[in-house]
Amino acid sequence: MNARIANAAMSEVANLSLSRRGFLRGIAAGTFVLATGLRPARAEATKYGAEAMSGGLKDDPRIFLTITDDGTVSLLCNRAEMGQGVRTSWAMVVADELEAELARVKVLQAPGDEARFGNQNTDGSRSMRHHFQALRRIGAAARQMLEAEAAARWQVPVAEVRAARHEVVHAASGRRIGFGALARDAALRPVPVADALVFKNPEDFRYIGRDGVALVDNVDITTGKAVYGIDARLEGMAYAVIARPPVYGGKVKRYDAARALQVPGVLKVVPIEETPIPSAFQPLGGIAVIAENTFAAIKGRSLLEIEWDDGPNARYDSAHYREALEAASRQPGKVVRSNGDVDAALAGAARRVEATYYMPHLAQAPMEPPTATARATQDLCELWCSVQNPEAIRTDLSKRFSLALDRVVVHTLLLGGGFGRKSKPDFASEAAILSRAMDGRPVKLTFTREDDLHNGYLHTVSVARLEAGLDAEGKAQAWLHRTVAPTIQSIFMPNAEQSGAFELAMGAVDMPFAIPNVRVENPPAQAHTRIGWFRSVSNIPHAFAIQSFAAELAAAAGRDPKDYLLELLGPDRVIDPAAVSDQWLYGEDPKRYAFDTARLRGVIERVAREAGWGRSLPSGHGLGIAAHRSFVSYAAVVVEVAVSADGKLTIPRVDIALDCGAVINPDRVRAQLEGAVIQGVSLATVGEISFKAGRVVQGNFHDYPVTRIDAAPKHIHTHLVIPTGFDAPLGGVGEPGLPPVAPALTNAIFAATGKRIRSLPIRDQLA
Repeated sequence: MNARIANAAMSEVANLSLSRRGFLRGIAAGTFVLATGLRPARAEATKYGAEAMSGGLKDDPRIFLTITDDGTVSLLCNRAEMGQGVRTSWAMVVADELEAELARVKVLQAPGDEARFGNQNTDGSRSMRHHFQALRRIGAAARQMLEAEAAARWQVPVAEVRAARHEVVHAASGRRIGFGALARDAALRPVPVADALVFKNPEDFRYIGRDGVALVDNVDITTGKAVYGIDARLEGMAYAVIARPPVYGGKVKRYDAARALQVPGVLKVVPIEETPIPSAFQPLGGIAVIAENTFAAIKGRSLLEIEWDDGPNARYDSAHYREALEAASRQPGKVVRSNGDVDAALAGAARRVEATYYMPHLAQAPMEPPTATARATQDLCELWCSVQNPEAIRTDLSKRFSLALDRVVVHTLLLGGGFGRKSKPDFASEAAILSRAMDGRPVKLTFTREDDLHNGYLHTVSVARLEAGLDAEGKAQAWLHRTVAPTIQSIFMPNAEQSGAFELAMGAVDMPFAIPNVRVENPPAQAHTRIGWFRSVSNIPHAFAIQSFAAELAAAAGRDPKDYLLELLGPDRVIDPAAVSDQWLYGEDPKRYAFDTARLRGVIERVAREAGWGRSLPSGHGLGIAAHRSFVSYAAVVVEVAVSADGKLTIPRVDIALDCGAVINPDRVRAQLEGAVIQGVSLATVGEISFKAGRVVQGNFHDYPVTRIDAAPKHIHTHLVIPTGFDAPLGGVGEPGLPPVAPALTNAIFAATGKRIRSLPIRDQLA
């Protein structure tokens, strides 16, 4: 499938508007082309990429719309599809404003190319919230151009015609004409300026906000026709696996490949040069085995004789490191937020409450492990892979191979899960290196599950120490929060030991409680492994600590946890994060990222009501509640647990409420919330990556388990809090549901048993 796409200049998303200079119009093989972009260019949607997506400039969309003579509408979507349903949601928006039939809208893949399509890193729950208005403008402009062409043909005022269900209709005469018949000439019409755009009334939406819209690629996915990274096949392809240093920063001292080369099917053994640490997205180095099939490659690797130099992190031990983080949390750290006089308020408190919370490293462990197929010659490098950030691959390989950027081509395929791991494309660079070593023969590199867990970019380990002072009535007057965790910045900068502003703004410095004296500190922490993005990032440990501690304060005050949580929120207000701390920065306009406590209150009250908060429960059962704001969305969770006399934990019910602003695709939002609950339970109960002698202890799902069906919540109820209209900023959906799950679960365990869980995973702490 090919689609010729044109693109032209577009401003920052906050100021995005349609103008005559904001679109290119053209005819190519009878095709209406309407597009926005950085500058005039063309792109081809390749066979492998035709059913996937990516792209966006500085978080702005690169959206292209084509209509062919047969009326087929093709949308070039600029975000990767990894289960969140972005292609369907984007098609819904464009189809609604265009008045197209959704069944006649196809979604095409933008090849990796930042110069033409902008930043293509799919993260931060931005795929809809940053692009919704631009999608509406695209659809509305195209609709009005089609209407103008029909009116001119019929020689009637344009006000007398309207687009409806893939046609333009003149009601007075009963005439109608399809989009395909109009497309060629409509492309020559002036593009409406921004002020002239007429949008549909939301009450007239046929798709946006409606339930029951089928995934545009549901049939291909369920029948196995959809192409994921693991499915890529090229003629003459070889297969590879790599023995990487077992300790971060290690390297090969010596190796012997003789036995590996004797394995039938093994073609070549290739050393890969290690990169200095921090190494960002670079390969770790090691010894690769290339073979005619993956089995032979794995067998050959097992027979390599390698002596490793474990390097500077050889003594990394999770138990000892936890002690070091806890010790750091007891000492003053860098002050990142300060309001009032915390020390004086603590000294004068009628009661002081203290607690320390711990979360281990976590691995993304997507069901489809990292994999990439590359064909790299001396003058061209082409890749087919499941990645969240294709431009990072192009940038690395352009420098590595001294190629012009346009000689590195990345085809983004469907992702079988990502959770942030596939935004770090070291594996794609490895595949290209190995193809070069095979004189341009295509090579498919695959991580085994052990490779994935041992050589990933882990969610940071963390300790949080909180202290609060309560007055005689139990009201919080002082709040001290020390958050200690290796920073993601450590993969970019040597000796980075303080959390980045973006990490601190994920629930720590933007803590919304109406407490007069607040101080947040950030003691240093050194990284000893690669730290990377993980679904919801630092919101997870911050929400766990803060929402657990809020429940502890409620118990100390003798109050109901839900009522006390609402009391901590105080009066409804909008908090300017920049006025609270200079550490709020999150890559967002501060006005966009303002904290509306009324919306957090709203989801707390809604989820409590839906879950039947305060209802009578059997012995051994308990309800727990937690709430958190992230990615401009507000989420609250109530968990019901049952703990047997021998400590067996079951979860009869979970309720989760979300306010993400206007909801575009309710089915996808509910699916994301259900997935967040399952993953949140999994991380809280069994998720842990630990280190011994610098090495990851866990190797596969037998010792890094995910929640099985019998341990999953029996019932998950989702509740969408939807404001009136589309004026409020849209929030993210993929990540906000996860952070409040763990604290709601542990708070429920306390309600059922009286036992506080301050260290995750829970595992056998109830026995």
